[in-house]
Amino acid sequence: MLKRKEFIIGAAAGLLVAVVATAGGLIRWPGMDGSLLSVSGPITPSAGAPGAAFGPPPGAPVSFADIFTQVAPAVVQIDVRTRVPRRAAETFQIPGLPFEFEGPQGEGESPEGETTLGAGSGFFISEDGYIVTNNHVIANAEEITVRLADNRELPARLVGRDESTDLAVIKVDGGRFPYVSFEESAEPRVGDWVIAVGNPFGLGGTATAGIVSAKSRDLQDVSSNYVDYIQIDAAINRGNSGGPTFDIYGRVIGVNTAIFSPTGGSIGIGFAIPANTAKTITDRLMRGEQIERGYLGVFIGDLDPYREAMGLDAGIKGALINDVTPGGPAARGGLRPGDIVIELNDTPVSGATDLTRRVGAAEVGETIEVVVLRGERRLVARVEAAKRPSQSELDAEQTPSRRPVPEASPGQALAGLTLAPMTPELRAKYDIPAGVNGVVVVAEAQLGPTRFVPGVVILQAGLKPVRSIADIQAEIARARAAGSDQFFILAWSPDGNGSVLLDVPRQAAQPRAPATKQ
Repeated sequence: MLKRKEFIIGAAAGLLVAVVATAGGLIRWPGMDGSLLSVSGPITPSAGAPGAAFGPPPGAPVSFADIFTQVAPAVVQIDVRTRVPRRAAETFQIPGLPFEFEGPQGEGESPEGETTLGAGSGFFISEDGYIVTNNHVIANAEEITVRLADNRELPARLVGRDESTDLAVIKVDGGRFPYVSFEESAEPRVGDWVIAVGNPFGLGGTATAGIVSAKSRDLQDVSSNYVDYIQIDAAINRGNSGGPTFDIYGRVIGVNTAIFSPTGGSIGIGFAIPANTAKTITDRLMRGEQIERGYLGVFIGDLDPYREAMGLDAGIKGALINDVTPGGPAARGGLRPGDIVIELNDTPVSGATDLTRRVGAAEVGETIEVVVLRGERRLVARVEAAKRPSQSELDAEQTPSRRPVPEASPGQALAGLTLAPMTPELRAKYDIPAGVNGVVVVAEAQLGPTRFVPGVVILQAGLKPVRSIADIQAEIARARAAGSDQFFILAWSPDGNGSVLLDVPRQAAQPRAPATKQ
């Protein structure tokens, strides 16, 4: 079946995760001359800013020990008890993507599922007990316990969480706690030193060091719609998720969230949520606010992979609408599958992520002006933004169904597919909704990574809707004349629409005229 989205990944290195933060109280920093400088109170370093009390050590630091000693008390281990189905407790990996996620190990069974224990990381961001961690660490937790650096264990309650950025805030009571603050003003650079502190593999109080190896990374999952990740090469393993990333001044510049790994262990590529994003979300959660984002009800993809095959000019940027939620804001505003969004509120759209973030920033009820290309026409739609459903609700909409492969029917071979015009008999046989029109795939085919089964409907070829097999043949001829090796189709399946590139069939050789004797 065609899938509505090509991939969905967990935004975490694992459900075992840990973290460290900056402590309050007395802190000693290495000075430029090797002496120690003293600062009292909660840690609010401002190194690098005018009037800073100390500067960065020249070259590589001699040691990170002084920094670790001061920040370690603010880092905690988070133990969770969760009830999940057996399969959810297994390690799994999304095919084709080396991001791994490990569910907690189970303890016993019950009719409702397994009782599982998981351990993660978090860090204090206030003296009165607010702790930041990853959403996936505490998701579905029935019980949350926090273990402090001095081995005290305190019960915690969930304050709020945001699935879309994989952030959560929990709280413990019982005193004044050492804490750290997010560093929003000091923008880390590629090549800057970083320190990750956490609870890898349950080994609490672990520090690793490295550098910022890249910025503005897209993990190609739902969290990347709202997060430009910092990539670091300080070792992050299962158990580090939810923990802090520090710079060499002990400032929190990120929240450790994911690793890139074909093995499940660190290979030197980890990802952290930047401090400015994390602070914005966690401040709102601490105030008891729900994280609401605007919503249009469209399933979109980047235009770039399909632009040439669609015959579009290289200068055209935008996001391709693969599908529209029935009855949603976009459908009410007149948007259709196959439309290309090129402007939003008089500002060009650079791609799918840009569109998602700008729609998400809209107020619920706000009217958004959307400019689309439909075929060769430029159209304007006005859409009233709704409240975006939770990520779990959106994921449920996109879960592919498991259906038996329907029986094949006679048809015409074209571009590796067996096709037939839409008829009432085929519509009934394959249970194709009345509003879906095009040419029907009537035999199973595997073309590259895309599997077609009987009952899939080709809705659009290139920029034009498909009403007959001749429309697809015309698009193939156009692509061939333009020198393109591929052509674009938009196809419907019971699991949603999908954009696909198909190879332009080779042109049959023309027979030679028989030679004549002169």
